Amino acid sequence: MTTAQQHDTQHREPAPALVSLVRGYLDHLAVERGLAANTLASYRRDLRRYLDFLARRGRGAPDQIEADDVAGFLRAMSEGDAQHQPLGVASAGRALVTVRGLHRFALHEGATTTDPACEVRPPQPPRRLPKAIAPHEVEALLAAAGAGSGPRALRDQALLELLYATGARISEAVGLDVDDIGQVPPATGADPQATGEDPAAGLGAVRFRGKGGKERVVPIGRFALRALDAYLVRARPALVGTGQATPALFRNARGGRLTRQGAWAVLRAATERAGRSDVSPHTLRHSFATHLLDGGADVRVVQELLGHASVTTTQIYTLVTADRLREVYAASHPWATTSN
Repeated sequence: MTTAQQHDTQHREPAPALVSLVRGYLDHLAVERGLAANTLASYRRDLRRYLDFLARRGRGAPDQIEADDVAGFLRAMSEGDAQHQPLGVASAGRALVTVRGLHRFALHEGATTTDPACEVRPPQPPRRLPKAIAPHEVEALLAAAGAGSGPRALRDQALLELLYATGARISEAVGLDVDDIGQVPPATGADPQATGEDPAAGLGAVRFRGKGGKERVVPIGRFALRALDAYLVRARPALVGTGQATPALFRNARGGRLTRQGAWAVLRAATERAGRSDVSPHTLRHSFATHLLDGGADVRVVQELLGHASVTTTQIYTLVTADRLREVYAASHPWATTSN
């Protein structure tokens, strides 16, 4: 192909049939779906770029487009060109969703008999490792939560102690009622007269209602139990609004149930007092899981404690502990690194 032919291919106008299809799809989104103006503008930009790409490939009608064209468009967006910066994973995925919607619309409207985009999958974002803080950092954070005086300090420390002791989500913690705190039941078939120390003796138990209404019972250790006991005896009765009665375990200053936003404010205040700025609502949950695995817990046990539907979700924490193992090895083994 000559340079002139390449130039002509690069600047070929989109085919009228495809322009008409896109126009009809955008009208459908505006009228039938009621999308906002800014969303429509994003769709329009993505589809204009898609039309230009199809024009360079010589596609003149919907039934000429193949899966390779859609996949090629995705690659082109990710790589960029002279006129466009490479798109990130999220932006490229969003544009592909737009293209897939266009092809579903074309199929529904009878403009084509196939959907070439249905088998093209969006790019997978890089897996982010959960952020966990070291046990001594957790200890400092929990101490900062209870550093004040009065009922709120006892409540705040009990809340964060519970989050770390159980790996609960904040939404699960604020959804607890007083009756959800109990004792760990004895092991099936255990002999109450048996001698020897039971590792679970003295542990409490918390009944959580997780995603999808699924319940799970999680053990809770002595430190968190002591903090909860102090809160229930010395603080919770003081956090009672006029005429209000609630079974909520954690109350706000008006006597009602502590909200997710209120719990997040508790964590943020403790984080600031501890001199940190990198602790999120999920940090204690991540730290709970990572520290269990560091201590030798089986990944499926951690899965049950976290309430994950699939062990695949939990296995990401094993990557955190593997990174920690590499760090310790590199710092400790005399032949881990080379020196001149």
